[in-house]
Amino acid sequence: MAKWSPKTATREITKIARSKKMTISYFLHAKERLAERNIINSDVLYVLRYGIVQQDPKSSTREAFNKYLVESKSPNSENRTIGVVVIPDSKACFLKVVTVEWMDDRETRAGSIIGEVNE
Repeated sequence: MAKWSPKTATREITKIARSKKMTISYFLHAKERLAERNIINSDVLYVLRYGIVQQDPKSSTREAFNKYLVESKSPNSENRTIGVVVIPDSKACFLKVVTVEWMDDRETRAGSIIGEVNE
């Protein structure tokens, strides 16, 4: 799959996330970060449906797939921005969540979260 520009990635990821055919999966790391940061699954879905990709993608360890950082506030985030790193597959209407972060939490972030976790 070709690397999408941030604008194209935003459009494609939100299209997948809003589809009734969408399937989603979480890396163990993402599940641990959700619990650690008290972020709920419905907020992740909200970010994927309404968020914006502002950075260029990073390559995934799986050839032909890329990781994108989607950012948004959500109904339960108390005006904080959540970042969700996701690997989309538009052909399969599938999203794989790599990790989830509070974007303003500098103590738990080392640079961009898009490059922190190996899938």
